[in-house]
Amino acid sequence: MPYSRREFIKTTTLATTGIIVGCSVKNQFNVIIKNGIIIDGSGSMPFEADIGIIGDRISVIDKNIGNSADLILNANKQIIAPGFIDIHTHTDTELIINPTADSKIFQGVTTEIGGNCGYSPFPLTQKDFEEYNKNFIERYDENIDWKSIAEFYERLEKGKISINYASFTGHGNIRAFIVGKNDIAPTNDQLKLMKNVIAQSMEMGSLGLSTGLEYSPGSYAKTEELIELSKVVGEKNGVYATHMRNEDDTVEEAIEEALRICREANVSLQISHLKAGNPANWHKVDNMLNMIESSYESGLPVLADRYPYTAYGTGLSAFLPLWARQGDTDDLLNRLQDKTQIDKIEKYSQGRARRIGGWDKVVLSSCFTEGNKIFEGKSIKEAATQKNISEFEFVKNIVIEERNRVSIIGFAMSEENIKKVLSHPLVMIGSDGTAVAPSGKLAHGKPHPRYYGTFPRVLGKYVRDEKFFDLPTGIKKMTSMPADKLGLNGRGLIQKGNYADIVIFDPNKVIDKATFVDPHQLATGIDYVIVNGQVTIEHGTHKGNLNGKIIRHLDT
Repeated sequence: MPYSRREFIKTTTLATTGIIVGCSVKNQFNVIIKNGIIIDGSGSMPFEADIGIIGDRISVIDKNIGNSADLILNANKQIIAPGFIDIHTHTDTELIINPTADSKIFQGVTTEIGGNCGYSPFPLTQKDFEEYNKNFIERYDENIDWKSIAEFYERLEKGKISINYASFTGHGNIRAFIVGKNDIAPTNDQLKLMKNVIAQSMEMGSLGLSTGLEYSPGSYAKTEELIELSKVVGEKNGVYATHMRNEDDTVEEAIEEALRICREANVSLQISHLKAGNPANWHKVDNMLNMIESSYESGLPVLADRYPYTAYGTGLSAFLPLWARQGDTDDLLNRLQDKTQIDKIEKYSQGRARRIGGWDKVVLSSCFTEGNKIFEGKSIKEAATQKNISEFEFVKNIVIEERNRVSIIGFAMSEENIKKVLSHPLVMIGSDGTAVAPSGKLAHGKPHPRYYGTFPRVLGKYVRDEKFFDLPTGIKKMTSMPADKLGLNGRGLIQKGNYADIVIFDPNKVIDKATFVDPHQLATGIDYVIVNGQVTIEHGTHKGNLNGKIIRHLDT
């Protein structure tokens, strides 16, 4: 159960002014943190000690290390933990628009892992580059100037960022780059090229390969293709992260496929946002967890991640059949306007809506054009009623009008299952969200509240209030577990010699504030966030520091 102050905090005589600034004489440390309770990320019990930081590293962890520092932080009896590592995000170009990464760093996240679900902003074909750039200019008045991961990382480093960042390479991008976007198998030569692209991407710093097997074009890959590609990742000690082929009716079969890839490719497996979607499948969660646990115990390197909400977030095109999503955007839009195909598309779409429980369970979270922003926050059922048309007619029309740039939230999971999954020892915390901000260019739409609240929600709701696991366990799921899984050496633990990525928070106050109705709200209870030795969040204020690093696979 979570620890209260009374259980493990002794009184000290340190003043409670928050910050004590050292004198101008040369000091032993750049920063000293005093008067806090350390939970080091290993899952071990809390302990009291001072932390001395020199440059970007933790230099000393000991009691009473003195006051010779440029800056002394008074933790005021709060928890001192490693910076949180969000193992599953969709952050990438947002760091160009808003390098302060507000929605994440205010949660205590110091490291983002992007490129998940088979999508990364690289490698790009010339056509994808042109379309991507057009959309980027239209939305943000910015150009893109990269096609490879190396060029993308260089762009981020040039602009500087507040948090650390690493990325997978999306299988969907590689398949589009080499094979195209249709439901065809790669030739032997194309498969070799795909393997070469993965190898080159990892040599440039990618953590491995991610798949989005419910999305086009990744969904068109057979298991054998994924095994061959994952062998390259395994040989280079990377990770295969998968949004599995199915997360509802055939979720158990999808887990079997993922485990087979892990076994036959000899690759480390990360199952993304583990869930059993739609009420008819909620009973499957126990068996799903047993499948993963038994495989782990047999020696397979498999873990999973999960966010603490009952709704998922994705694109509205997920409610269209995979065959209709082949090719580029124009191909999809043409099929939606083809009278010979529309009935078949509608049948699939209505069936998926029935399985989730109706169109009222599907809420529009973001539209690209101004004219449709009035529907953000409304269910498909409400929006269709407002337009006085059927739900499917509304879906068809808005996908066409928005050129398939519509995001939705689907209320498909049970609270009981969330607790089972989050508390399982093989499951880490991952937001499946993006670094956005409550103001500026990234304040558009009504994004999933997980963008702002994932980590404080786990600490506040599931640890402190509902006591599903204790605080050291919760912090371990956010720190050393993802660091170990991804090989992020020097991160995830408060340990001498490690990078000084540190969060100081009040365990009695930390909580998410974002809601589905009003998502653009920063979490509370996070007092300080230190990134690579530099104080970035201080008493709920971003100091504007951009001290984050790009973490490349070759660095780990």
